[in-house]
Amino acid sequence: MSDTITHPLLGKVLVIGGCGFLGHHVVNLLLRDWKCTVSVVDLRCQRNRRPGVHYVEADITDTDGLTKLFGTLTPDVVIHTASPPAQGLGAVAHDVFRKVNVDGTRAVIAACRQNDVKVLVYTSSASIMSNNRDDLINANEDYPVIRGKFQTEYYSETKAHAEELVLAANRAEGSDLLTTAIRPSGIFGEGDVQLVYHAVNVYREGKDKVQVGSNANLFDFTYVENVAHAHLLAARALLVTHASSTAPLDHEKVDGEAFLITNGSPVYFWDLMRAIWREAGSQRATDQVWVLSRDTGLLLGFLSEVAFGILRKTPTFNRQRIVYSTMTRYYDITKAKRRLGYKPLVSLSDGVKRAVKWTMEQEKTKVASEKS
Repeated sequence: MSDTITHPLLGKVLVIGGCGFLGHHVVNLLLRDWKCTVSVVDLRCQRNRRPGVHYVEADITDTDGLTKLFGTLTPDVVIHTASPPAQGLGAVAHDVFRKVNVDGTRAVIAACRQNDVKVLVYTSSASIMSNNRDDLINANEDYPVIRGKFQTEYYSETKAHAEELVLAANRAEGSDLLTTAIRPSGIFGEGDVQLVYHAVNVYREGKDKVQVGSNANLFDFTYVENVAHAHLLAARALLVTHASSTAPLDHEKVDGEAFLITNGSPVYFWDLMRAIWREAGSQRATDQVWVLSRDTGLLLGFLSEVAFGILRKTPTFNRQRIVYSTMTRYYDITKAKRRLGYKPLVSLSDGVKRAVKWTMEQEKTKVASEKS
């Protein structure tokens, strides 16, 4: 097999948010599997750095500054992964969501268009299809995006708004820019400071004996390397389209489209939590678990929010997490398989092992540094 096939060409790739959780995994895959030069733009570039990558600190909401930077870097492909963590309540968090997800994405699109970028791949979220009340059962891209008063999570509202801007920019008048959106569900992996981090802390605090709901709800989780892989498959498909003299057929189309990405292995929510706890050292049997009703969990979550609000701290236990842990939400990834050639590189079980191992190693490093 030729080197060109085993290491496909992507040209100059710029990863926005490339020092973050998902972004640095995109960078890792670019360096491992693709022929390209890699640049990273992030607000802070001290963590997750890799040799051979050009790092630039910049604020993506600064449209003029970003446009000039793109002019210097001249990327062919832009992978836009920058976003605040989804967990957050109140006016301050909402301002950050809107500024980064909406205003920042608008600035990225403008910089792409003014500098003849060929391809923009945006990290959206499968959560934009959920109203956080009704179950999603094998949902596909034909399902509606939930917006406005029907969307109870402002983070998802801003991600949906940003996705709309990105897809509208595809082949927009006066531009050859091709765009697509990747909608992952339940990302976890090395560098995860949400799902696995909090789950391990729950085990550390001895709270792994509590389960909210009956555990009859299937949920889609996605190992982070698989999400990164989908972004790069999309970028390659868009580059092929950009170089073609004919437009793709509807059933082949990637530009202007959104793609759901999961591990293709929906699992009962609390089974995944227990898999994390087992890797962290738990030996608790399922018959030793104390089961709370969903309503009780929501009440306790509300009381936690009130108590932490008085203390002006972020609650570690809230209603949002109760909603996620008790709802059915899994997706059909047929479109990504057919049009992107996507299939997971890493299984769910192997992803859990890798993520927990990394989290435990970080704990040991932290303890060692505190002792020294």
